[in-house]
Amino acid sequence: MNAQQELADAVVEGSAGGGLVKAKVNGQGDLVDLTISPAVIEDGDAEDTAQTIADLVLAAVRDANQAAADLQAEKMGPLASGIGALGGPGTGAGPGAPGAPTPGAPGPGSIPPIPGVGDFPSQPHGGEPRGDDL
Repeated sequence: MNAQQELADAVVEGSAGGGLVKAKVNGQGDLVDLTISPAVIEDGDAEDTAQTIADLVLAAVRDANQAAADLQAEKMGPLASGIGALGGPGTGAGPGAPGAPTPGAPGPGSIPPIPGVGDFPSQPHGGEPRGDDL
């Protein structure tokens, strides 16, 4: 079974209010179950009770989603680090990212400038001289 399938099949739980509200999400973060204890429902101000329940549900779902994110990191971490070693997604070294090579910048992993490209910023096609500029 691959890691993605394990994540899809896994279910993690989050809770709020000392367990009064429990949310279950699968490893991909999809909400699959929500339980609200009757003890949350108070006689009296329905608006206040509804807001309390809403707050507890949000907190429980966030808690469950954090558990799913932790599970994803655990299951996919070795795979993501392998991709990162190849310079793929997850490295943070895409164009413009901190640590990404800069064309013409000195240092290891730098990309040397390409002669004739970008040398003439006023040119419309990235620098190659055209027509009268030759």
